[in-house]
Amino acid sequence: MDTATAGLPTPRHLWIVGALSLLWNAFGAIDYLLTRMGNEAYLSQFTAEQLAYFTAFPFLAGVGWGLGVWGALAGSILLLMRRRIAVHAFGVSLLGMAISFTYQFGMSDALAVMGNTLVGFALVIVAIGVALFFYSRKQAAWGVLR
Repeated sequence: MDTATAGLPTPRHLWIVGALSLLWNAFGAIDYLLTRMGNEAYLSQFTAEQLAYFTAFPFLAGVGWGLGVWGALAGSILLLMRRRIAVHAFGVSLLGMAISFTYQFGMSDALAVMGNTLVGFALVIVAIGVALFFYSRKQAAWGVLR
């Protein structure tokens, strides 16, 4: 145990941010798993055109999506465990988002297939991801994460 952080109590806001981020990122993980596994009940909410779009993701875009989802989920868990490596996990998540969204908005017809709400949702995802990265970085700098 690190002696610099051994006596520091965990700030209440860390539990709140950590729990909310875990819930948010768990939804992303469930979406990823159900989509990638081809869960019929879950995928029934999408049109045939949207399903074709998801299944046609190139390998690198799929890797980016996976890094974004699993990096964020790991970051949330590590944040709750007060581990410094949460910063790196959230960083991996941001890298994954950059890869995935570069494909979606720069190299595909995502807007035509998914509609304009995709842009708003992507902005929310990125904003939360960036906020979690900087929050965890600040907690590490303050010695809350070890």
